[in-house]
Amino acid sequence: MKALVTFFRRRSGQDWKSLGVNLGLIAAGSGIYVLGLNAVLIPQKLLSGGVVGVAVILHYLYPSVDVGHFYLLCNIPLMVLGWFSISRRFMGYTLFGMVFFSVAASWIKVPAVTLSDPLLSAVLAGVLCGVGGGIVLRSLGSAGGLDILVIYLNTRWGLRVGVVYMAANALILGVGAFFFGLERALLSVVYVYASSRVVDTVLVGFNRRKMALIITSKVDEVADFILYTIRRGVTFLKGRGGFSGQDREVILTVTTLTELPKLKESVFRMDPQAFVIINDTLEVLGKRHGHLKIY
Repeated sequence: MKALVTFFRRRSGQDWKSLGVNLGLIAAGSGIYVLGLNAVLIPQKLLSGGVVGVAVILHYLYPSVDVGHFYLLCNIPLMVLGWFSISRRFMGYTLFGMVFFSVAASWIKVPAVTLSDPLLSAVLAGVLCGVGGGIVLRSLGSAGGLDILVIYLNTRWGLRVGVVYMAANALILGVGAFFFGLERALLSVVYVYASSRVVDTVLVGFNRRKMALIITSKVDEVADFILYTIRRGVTFLKGRGGFSGQDREVILTVTTLTELPKLKESVFRMDPQAFVIINDTLEVLGKRHGHLKIY
């Protein structure tokens, strides 16, 4: 462990606080994921995607071997691949996550949570594993698995991340359907979907904002309203009308979902001819720097 910490400090220059936070996120997320795995997913004989899915299928076929052992074995070739093709800092954290997850999956034994409705079991497993997976992904590493292969294929051949994930998970669930039946595979699709949605929520749901681009002839009035009434920052961008050729200032601001209706209503009250574009933002970081105008 000391050698691993030394590696992180030498390679990334992060202080102990950053190192501890990232290792803590990986450990906590892996623990929660394993809780959902051992308490719900495996007792209900559900399948999963990714390398965890491969390990679960192998465990069902050879019950004497723990999921954690299969997970570690399946990750070894991926770790070798990633070590020579992906950031060493990322792979260092991932090595810790892979080992921690494998040990936790073998050692954490919890009572099985059995629900009368298999569909509810799939949703519960998805929530627990999704929370754990999302916490891990908030760190600078991962717990191993398909992430390494996806990054490598995207870097080497430009294959789209979503396509690779979909193809790999479809293949794994297809193999599971062959061995354990179509009904089990379809329930597992519910688990995979629930898990992915929860991961998205953990990653971006607590900092979800709306970005607004406003083109109006009442630039100063709208900007003052945003700055002093709803108390949000404003940035002015330079724009030029494609048809008129006139130079215009475009207001950019980021607001919350609850403030958005008030913003739209007020903008169109001040300028009925205004043009407003609303975009979703995955995450908003940083602080406001006064009322700076950036061109």
